[in-house]
Amino acid sequence: MISAWVLVLAAATPWSSMGDAQRADAMVSLQALPTLRERLLRATEGFVGTPYVTSPLGEGSGKDPDPLVRWDAVDCVTMVEESIALSTAPPASLVEALTALRYDGPPAWENRLHVMESQWLPQNVRRGYLKDVTAQYGGPKTRTVQKVLTAATWKQKGAAGLGLPGDKQSIGTWALDIVPAAAAAALLRDAPAGLVVVVVRADRPWLVTRVSHVGVLVQSPRGPMLRHASRSFKKVVDEPLARYLSRNLDFGEWTIEGLALYEPVLPPAK
Repeated sequence: MISAWVLVLAAATPWSSMGDAQRADAMVSLQALPTLRERLLRATEGFVGTPYVTSPLGEGSGKDPDPLVRWDAVDCVTMVEESIALSTAPPASLVEALTALRYDGPPAWENRLHVMESQWLPQNVRRGYLKDVTAQYGGPKTRTVQKVLTAATWKQKGAAGLGLPGDKQSIGTWALDIVPAAAAAALLRDAPAGLVVVVVRADRPWLVTRVSHVGVLVQSPRGPMLRHASRSFKKVVDEPLARYLSRNLDFGEWTIEGLALYEPVLPPAK
């Protein structure tokens, strides 16, 4: 049973169980923690056990009428986005911070940063929310992979299903440094908790992305853990990183090639 490999390391009060006033107080307390890493880990603790729901956030209207913020459900990306926003912004600015992470412009489907390699990662690195630290922890084992997007890619079923206008269809080549999957668990044993872990799979040229998952690195006496909103477990869990990798390395041609690592940083003051 794979559930035997899952640990719930956190005992924080779930965000979903709080009322508005209690949640606002918890956000203020979160901001009082001395480091961004501590804030991010505390923020993600509040999501442990939260149900997994595909694409739980939207724009409140239009193509995706799901709310801009919710607490009762997450997927892998929205857990990371909401936790970073909680870690970097006071309660009154939460929606603004979350919007800055998720969109290129005001909240709208066509402005959402849908594609990890060409939109979400480079935009948030450029804006100062994330720093690529893959090579720092991968050392000489670090290697670089690419994702190429062409006009033909955007005509494929998955990409076309996004329904993005032409000016929002990224065209070009994007590089990602990765720590090879076979070495990742050992190399990350001494890495600091709180890194954003991006799962990079073998390239399928007809797909718009080769990133399948994101989570947050947590350290435990058993070694590095991946805190993630898991489709398999149907909730947010802490799973030994080695176990996560081993059960995902046998997916045929779409096996995991490696992990890209990003350190959340405080965005520059406006």
